[in-house]
Amino acid sequence: MSKRPRRNHSAMFKAKVALEAVKEEQTLVQLSERFQVHPNQITEWKKQLLEKARRFLRKGRKIRMNRTSKSCMPRLAG
Repeated sequence: MSKRPRRNHSAMFKAKVALEAVKEEQTLVQLSERFQVHPNQITEWKKQLLEKARRFLRKGRKIRMNRTSKSCMPRLAG
């Protein structure tokens, strides 16, 4: 019995599968059959997507709160 060659999935494919998993419109088994990926892999990609989204949103809030660009500040002296 020969092993199937290891597949390298693109970031776009992983994101597509993870977003479908987040929607929860289909079960993991249905998604794994649809995308030909093991359910554990889908769970891992979903977990990674949610974690990276949390970090992105946390960073975005800090950046917006700490930004003191002169162009954003109102003119006090004129």
